[in-house]
Amino acid sequence: MHGTKFTRRSFLLASSALGISVLAAPLAALPAAAPVTPQLIEAAKKEGKIVWYTSVDLPLAQKVAQAFEAKYPGVSVRVERTGAERVFQRIGQEYSAKIHAVDAVNSSDAAHLLVWKREGILAPYVTEDMAKNYPPEHVDPDGMFASFRATLSPIAYNTKLVDAGEAPKSFKDLLDPKWSGKLVKSHPGYSGSTLTATFQTARDLGWSYFEALSKQKVMQVQSATEPPKKLSLGERAVAVDGVEYVFLQLIEKGNPIAIVYPSEGTPLVVGPSAIFKNAPNPNAARLFHSFLFSRECQQLIVDAGGLRSFHKEVKDKEGRTPLAKIKLMKEDAEAVEKQVEEIKSKYTRLFKV
Repeated sequence: MHGTKFTRRSFLLASSALGISVLAAPLAALPAAAPVTPQLIEAAKKEGKIVWYTSVDLPLAQKVAQAFEAKYPGVSVRVERTGAERVFQRIGQEYSAKIHAVDAVNSSDAAHLLVWKREGILAPYVTEDMAKNYPPEHVDPDGMFASFRATLSPIAYNTKLVDAGEAPKSFKDLLDPKWSGKLVKSHPGYSGSTLTATFQTARDLGWSYFEALSKQKVMQVQSATEPPKKLSLGERAVAVDGVEYVFLQLIEKGNPIAIVYPSEGTPLVVGPSAIFKNAPNPNAARLFHSFLFSRECQQLIVDAGGLRSFHKEVKDKEGRTPLAKIKLMKEDAEAVEKQVEEIKSKYTRLFKV
C-alpha cells in the first residue's frame, strides 16, 4: 500500500493470546452490547443493502449472504470477495481517494484490523453474542472487531494419486524427491491465510525449509482456496498448504482428498470482522454484523463451510477432527506485522507465480 497512510508497519499488535494477539481485555471493558431491535431492522431496510468485503471463499460468502437476506428480507448483501492482501490494498486505495464504498470487512490477516483500528476508520460495535458467547481474547477490548472465523493450513493429498501409506506426515516429508513436480502451494503476497501460515512455518522450521521446497517444482497459485481445488481436479497429488475449510467442503462432497495435520504443527489462521466508521449503510452493517456473530451464522460456517468458530454454543460437525486434538503452530500477529515485507520478499525470491 505504498503511497497511502495504511501500512502494515504503521501499527504493532500489543500483546499475545491464542488466535489473535491483541484481544486480551476482560469483557467488562467492552462497550455495551447492542441488541437487534425492530428499529435497527427498519433502519437497515431503509438503506436496503450492505457491502461486504471478504476473503472467505466465494461460495461460502454467498451462503452467508443468502442466509442473512432470508432472515432480513429487504436488505441485500453485495459480496466483494478477493484475497486478504488485495482486500487490504483496495480499502487503502479507496480511503486515500476519499471513497467510502465498504460497510463491513472480514480478513484472514488479523493484522489488517489493527492497522484500520490505529487509523481510526473502524466503528465500535459489540453484538450480544460477542459479549455473551465469545472468549474475551477474541473480542477487541474497544469493540472494534472480533474473531468471525478461524481455519487451519494443513497438508492434503489426492487419495487416487497417493496411497495413505505413502502420504506425507510432516512438512519435511514434502522435501522427498518423490514429490518433485507433484506439489501445489498458495502465495503469501495474495492470501492472508498463506501469509500467516508462511510466517509460522518459517519461524518453526526456518527459511531453509522453503529454500528446499522451492526446488521441488511446486505449482504456485494465488489464493489459499486454490490448492484444494487443484487436488480435487487431480492436477497435483499433494497440497503444501491451503485452507482447511475448503478441503473439508470438497471431502464432504465426495472428492478424493485426505487432510494431513503435520507432525511439526499446523498453522492457525484467525479471521476477524469489523464495521467501518464511514460505512455508507451503517444500520445494515450493524444488523449484518449481529448476524455474522450469531449462533445461527456461526453454525452455518462450521457445518456448510468447514470453518472453526469461537462461539461457545456452536458444535463441531461430526466426523471432523476437533481443534483440541490437533497440534497447532502459534499465531503471532505482532511478529507478522513486523516481518510482512521480509516474508513476502524472501518468498517471492524463491517461488515464482
